[in-house]
Amino acid sequence: MASLPSPTFEELVAEGDAVPTDGWDFSWFEGRATEARPSWGYARAMAERLGRASAALDIQTGGGEVLASAARLPALTVATEGWPPNVAKATALLHPRGAVVVASAQDAPLPFADGAFDLVTSRHPVRAHWAEIARVLRPGGTYFAQHVGPSSAYELVEHFTGPLPEENRSARHPDGERAGAEAAGLEIVDLRAERLRMEFYDIGAVVHFLKKVVWMVPGFTVEAYLPQLRSLHERIEAEGPFVAHSARHLFEARRPPTA
Repeated sequence: MASLPSPTFEELVAEGDAVPTDGWDFSWFEGRATEARPSWGYARAMAERLGRASAALDIQTGGGEVLASAARLPALTVATEGWPPNVAKATALLHPRGAVVVASAQDAPLPFADGAFDLVTSRHPVRAHWAEIARVLRPGGTYFAQHVGPSSAYELVEHFTGPLPEENRSARHPDGERAGAEAAGLEIVDLRAERLRMEFYDIGAVVHFLKKVVWMVPGFTVEAYLPQLRSLHERIEAEGPFVAHSARHLFEARRPPTA
């Protein structure tokens, strides 16, 4: 039986461009892109801490998928999110679990009282606002998060942007974030970093990734980057999957108990 013809560049790009980008469900990438997972298993470790907490806040929750994966949520569980489609998705997912979703811009002060939570979590925040995190934590409370590290997926990013300055490449370095947390009065309990292999098997996956993770190539559109997309498609066709490396670090910090 004759095999079906491979999708064309135009078909792959159109397919990747049409996929909805709300939430943090990455199941569409199955068979089209892969990313190794950090050894510490963030979702499992977060769920263990939620099981022991009495009041928890998840910052920049996306569509709420990671928070909702926990078997038990504390009696008081709140999540913040700034992008309206994600607010709606997180609300639909988390409200049946008894969690409250608050629409809050990522750069705005957290709309909660001082010392309101004994656990604050976040998976891939755009930026950690250390002073606000420290303020809403109770004395002895914990911040537990997985952050994106420096130069994450820059093999892919710089294909579209060209070489970026060192200040861009070193942003989000764990050492800088440690200093920011300590300056806000937090004690570092654990800080681990890993670089992880990513593979993109077709240009449609690249398009969807850059539209979904909007800070990778700010302002990305198919029309604006069509030449770079075509050259990367030709490279994948000739050489196989495009390989990049993500950067992740596990961050656990504690607000010191009062004397």
